[in-house]
Order: sequence, then C-alpha cells, then structure tokens
Amino acid sequence: MSTTVKDPSNGRPLRRPALERSTAMRLAADEYRNYADAVAALAVSDWTRPTACTLWDVRQMTAHVVGMAEMAAGIREGARQRRIAGKDAAAKGIAFLDALTDVQVRERADHSPARLVEDVRRVGPRAVRGRRMVPGLLRRRDMGVPQEVQGVEESWALGYLVDVILTRDTWMHRSDLAEATGTAMVLRPEHDGVIVADVVAEWAQRHGKPYRLTLGGPAGGEWGAGAGGEELELDAVQFCRLVSGRGTGSGLLATAVPF
Repeated sequence: MSTTVKDPSNGRPLRRPALERSTAMRLAADEYRNYADAVAALAVSDWTRPTACTLWDVRQMTAHVVGMAEMAAGIREGARQRRIAGKDAAAKGIAFLDALTDVQVRERADHSPARLVEDVRRVGPRAVRGRRMVPGLLRRRDMGVPQEVQGVEESWALGYLVDVILTRDTWMHRSDLAEATGTAMVLRPEHDGVIVADVVAEWAQRHGKPYRLTLGGPAGGEWGAGAGGEELELDAVQFCRLVSGRGTGSGLLATAVPF
C-alpha cells in the first residue's frame, strides 16, 4: 500500500510507502533470493522463451532484474545508469524508465544464463543493503521524476520506490518467469501474501469504492470495504498481473497499481 501527502514543490500528492521499513527490507531480501532460486532451476531452453514483457525473453528480463538491483546497490552505479538513460531518453524521445531498462539489458547482452544466475545471487544482498541505507530524509522526498499511472502523472517519494516498487518489480518478473516457462511460482503466505495484501490495499485506496475481493492460492485472502460494491474472486497472482497491466481488467480490476 501507499499513503499520500501534498508535495510542496508541485502541489501533487506525494506517494509514500505504507509498509513498515523492517517488513519492506525483509520482503526485499527474500524476493531477490526467490528470483535467484527460480532462474537457477531453469532449463537451458527456458532462457530464450518470450515473456509478457514483449521486448524481452527470459534472459533479457533477468538482465533487467540484475541491472535494477545493481542500481539500488550503489550510489555511483545508480547515478551512472541514470545519466546514460537520461541522455538516451532525450535523444530517442522515449520515457526515462524505458531508456533505463534498455541500458540495463543492453549492457548485459553478452552475459550467459550461468553468469546472470550468479549475478542475481551476488547483487541481491548488496541491493538490500543499499536500499536499507537510504536515509529517512531522502526517503521522504520526491524522487524527482514524475511517474505516469493510467495517464496521470504522480509524484513518488524515494521511499516508495526503494521500499515498495523495487520489490514488486522483482516479484512480478518472477511471475513473468513462471508464466513464460510453464513452471510453478513458489508462493508463501508470509512473503508473497504480504506483497499481495499491500497491492490490494493500494488498489482499494486508488479506486476508493465499495468492494469484496477473494483471492485464491497461498498468497490470497479476503478483503472488502463498504456495501453494495463489486464482488470479485480470482487467483492472487492473476489479480496482481491484471492490475499491473498484464491483461485487461474491467470494472474495479481496471484500476492500475504500479509494479
């Protein structure tokens, strides 16, 4: 979930994390390990399979996961990636985030699957440490790059990126990995259930309408607010995939949540 306060610099609401910091860092550490375990178990042929991220196969998607973790792990590396991405975005007329992920994938174009597995295991703990070390003063400030969600620009506090989005992104790509390769996504209530519950809370906050939601699977649960709203029942991972934009939802399921 997230909370919002008014951003004095532009008057927009400033989105902040609602997760406790200790919980956010536990989820981050576990998710990097989970992603590393998932790719380590892949067959050689799985690495070239296409994913829901249509520009990437499994190897390229994992290169992005590694690159994003490297960015989180060190101030200099983060600044370097942002500098290159900023120049590319301006030169090509594309969104900064698209340019950033392109840098991450492009720079690892010659990395073998074995190296990428090793990279995920190596960088995960460093990324958690780097994210944990971001001071509270910076975490509460606007990250400085407006983010577009369903055609509306939002201001995000750096803490929302560091505590929430970076973990959601890795988790969703683990879901992409399972779907692309036909393998089961390992799910635990104490980890995946917490991530899903946070997504549900933010989804409910964003649409602000009465609802009843039942999500199946180890990461699922039941939520609701108000009376007379939509009653929805589906798998927990599929719910998250829908609200992330992987598929088209109707009614309240058309409400987007960033990952």
